[in-house]
Amino acid sequence: MESRPRNLPADERRAVTVATVIQLAAEQNPGEITTAAIAARMGLTQGALFRHFPSKDALWQAVMECVARRLLDRAERAARDAVSPLAALEAMYFAHIDFVAAHPGVPRMLFGELQRAGDTGAKRAVQHLIGRYREELVVLLERGKAQGELADVLDTQAAAILFIGMIQGLVMQSMVAGKVALIRDEAPGAFAIYRRGIASAT
Repeated sequence: MESRPRNLPADERRAVTVATVIQLAAEQNPGEITTAAIAARMGLTQGALFRHFPSKDALWQAVMECVARRLLDRAERAARDAVSPLAALEAMYFAHIDFVAAHPGVPRMLFGELQRAGDTGAKRAVQHLIGRYREELVVLLERGKAQGELADVLDTQAAAILFIGMIQGLVMQSMVAGKVALIRDEAPGAFAIYRRGIASAT
């Protein structure tokens, strides 16, 4: 059992709980993570855990919202520092790849939530993440077309879907291989093909 400070402020306790869930998801099937296991890893009782989250669903929603916020922030920062729309797309792509490789529990949780029946707060958080991400991509792709960097006939909605699908496919294959960090090895080649497909011929 991992010992954690017991008298943290509420916000810090919630942040530590979220980080603990992400860590556990990297070690086992997220669907099998219990509140007892989370509390034990943190050196707390379940009662102490539920003082900060009224239910397991509320905890899972907090985890998904945190993941979405961190991933979007990282991707947006990467794009902001780029010198052109295409460079921004590439920076977002590799920022996303690095995030997944550093947090292998995250894709397991995302895919797991999307497979759950019914509507949950966590599932809505995942759907919101994908929607926001796609919107950001379309803006960049349209800007690239306007600047002549990307093909003027490019379907930006389809290109955004393909961008996300490319990462999801790499994640799935690395998960099948049993090592999410392998995504870093395959990512450059996949992006090179994507880049050739969307770039202007001139």
